[in-house]
Amino acid sequence: MIEITIPILNEEQTLDEQVRKVDLYIRRNLSDLGTIVLVLADNGSTDATPDIALALQLEMDGVRYLRLSERGVGRALKASWGQSEADIVGYMDLDLATDLRYLRPAIERIRSEQSDIVTGSRLAKGAKVIGRSLLRSFTSRCFNLIVKTVFRISFSDGMCGFKFLKRNCLEDIQNAGAVSDGWFFATEILIAGEYLGCRIFDLPVEWRDDPNSKVKIGKLTVEYIKAMRLLLLRLPERKKAL
Repeated sequence: MIEITIPILNEEQTLDEQVRKVDLYIRRNLSDLGTIVLVLADNGSTDATPDIALALQLEMDGVRYLRLSERGVGRALKASWGQSEADIVGYMDLDLATDLRYLRPAIERIRSEQSDIVTGSRLAKGAKVIGRSLLRSFTSRCFNLIVKTVFRISFSDGMCGFKFLKRNCLEDIQNAGAVSDGWFFATEILIAGEYLGCRIFDLPVEWRDDPNSKVKIGKLTVEYIKAMRLLLLRLPERKKAL
């Protein structure tokens, strides 16, 4: 069983259309991989998102709705994955910035026991980025360079919103320091996973920038820097314990 979590926050304008796209793609192209469920993890929506998500859950067998009162992508993923019984868990963004055709290679890589974690990369050789502004591209490259320098990791793109992993690795990864409630949780998974010796595969993807992205670079940068400092404090403690 495979569960793909889509974190959502005030998505009333696009939720129905985007979820139907993903559901249709899975049914048409990925039914041979096993049971695939979409989990809509709503972290604090105040518009009509809950009503739309509940309606989708009632209509579609492969869709579940999870409601959290507090915001935070990391909080949403931890809640969704923490109650999951799937063999493989993952997440993707609602804007479908990463082309859906990469779902198969990501899932197959884990099913075949070649990797424990698969992460989409916009920076690996063979990746293609469409429509991204120079500012966002520069910021992303700088952040990934900082992460690589500070934590001495090998993966190329910690920020890409397209990641899958074996669920049975999750507890160890969280115990090793992946605990953030915000966006940095997705990067922490990779850092803690590599620190533990998990096999991480950089999957080059085609990624199309969303011009209506709600991400505020300045605020996100501050959040990431704070989270990195906290992770640096946690990792040595875990190393001594191990």
